[in-house]
Amino acid sequence: MSQTAVKASGVADALDAGRWKALVFIALAQLMVVLDATIVNIALPSAQQDLGISDGNRQWVVTAYALAFGGLLLFGGRIADLWGRKRTFVLGLGGFAVASALGGAATNEAMMFGSRALQGVFGALLAPAALSLLAVMFTDAKERAKAFGIYGAIAGGGGAVGLILGGFLTEYLNWRWTFFVNIPFAIVAAAGAYLVIREPEGGRNRSPLDIPGVILSTLGLVALVYGFTRAESNGWSDAVTVGMFVASAVLLLAFVVVESKVKAPLLPLRVITERNRGGVYLSLGLAIIAMFGLFLFLTYYLQIVKGYTPVKTGFAFLPMIAGMITGSTQIGTRLMTRVAPRLLMGPGFLVAAVGMLFLTQMEVDTSYAGVLLPGMLLLGLGMGTAFMPAMSLATTGVEPRDAGVASAMVNTSQQVGGAIGTALLNTIAASATTSYIADHIGGASSRSQQQLVQLQGQVQGYTSAIWFAVGILVVAAAIALTFVNAGRPGSGNAVAGSGAGDEAEDELRVPVVAH
Repeated sequence: MSQTAVKASGVADALDAGRWKALVFIALAQLMVVLDATIVNIALPSAQQDLGISDGNRQWVVTAYALAFGGLLLFGGRIADLWGRKRTFVLGLGGFAVASALGGAATNEAMMFGSRALQGVFGALLAPAALSLLAVMFTDAKERAKAFGIYGAIAGGGGAVGLILGGFLTEYLNWRWTFFVNIPFAIVAAAGAYLVIREPEGGRNRSPLDIPGVILSTLGLVALVYGFTRAESNGWSDAVTVGMFVASAVLLLAFVVVESKVKAPLLPLRVITERNRGGVYLSLGLAIIAMFGLFLFLTYYLQIVKGYTPVKTGFAFLPMIAGMITGSTQIGTRLMTRVAPRLLMGPGFLVAAVGMLFLTQMEVDTSYAGVLLPGMLLLGLGMGTAFMPAMSLATTGVEPRDAGVASAMVNTSQQVGGAIGTALLNTIAASATTSYIADHIGGASSRSQQQLVQLQGQVQGYTSAIWFAVGILVVAAAIALTFVNAGRPGSGNAVAGSGAGDEAEDELRVPVVAH
């Protein structure tokens, strides 16, 4: 055995105990971020009423966060590679706690939107740092499967905690506590990470920051998301909407040109042009577009159409969360080292599409057990099965110096997909609702009949948008099955598209732990 290999082995052994403890605090931070997203969905109707936010502006509670998060994630990933992932992780947690305190204290819609944007800024530091810490600390195929399975299960469990806790806090205390609850999570995770995490050496990227790349990518992504958001309220032919899409295309094209020419790019094109990672980023983004709009529709359907309380709404989402945990820990983790990732991702997205098909059958008087329960269970099962191997594959075989930005691309595809999904599917739903009400309101003579037509119009809007989501998931499955050609982890063609087999695994491990 070579001296380098002996040294690497000794350092790896020393890191073993610490890396599993570190996983606890990394997972806790992930729990907080997922908790925040689901809690806000449950609290949104109450916060909207209390702060006087209009129906047209309510999506900004979600979109302001997604704009900042999605726009700055590449920058956040690069900062993690430059400053160190542990330091960036702790800073992100601290800032997220402060932003959450401001959200809980909001007195008007401007303060609420500002605090959500600030949460997005610090989330953009926190999320890629967390995922890249996992990527550089767990390099063995079996360890990696277990770590990403736990990470995925905590993410799903966080959704369950968020939905139920959000319901209790909103109903029995106040929607403001759905923001304040992030603070203790952030403090514990930051303190634990500071004391426990020992980041492997040798993976820093100390190249100067690519300022043109930061500016172009941030402005391009923000313009793209804002274009979709504005389309909902002002229409697709609105001059500013069209201008935003054109500006986004020009800025992102300029970004690609700059990245291909600068010495130290913000996003090295080798990260996204590798066939498997490209397929993961694209299919994940599409799947998230389908999911995010659905969360918003189901929350409003259950609370406004069905008359559920916030607590009951939280419990109603549990089958989806149970499906996600089962798909991630019992299917994804067990099969990830045995079958190729595409054989989990493609079928996973298709199972989720079948779940969505159930939800297209929603009506005003739909039975929860007959339609919503099986639909949400299948949706969660499919997504959990697909997401876990996708997140792992997206950071497999990446050079340590690119781990942060590769992790950021996973989060970018998710967050930008979420913002686009919320805006795009909202637009489709609003258009279908308006059309239905215009066609049927004339035949409603009494006030109660008019109210029924309004509710039927809302449901018609939701189901029309969900049909689009079904199609998007089928496309995501096709991309995963076509683009992703990697073999199972640990096999000779683990990342076939980059030529990264066992040699690439060695290249990844030795520089990370041998210093």
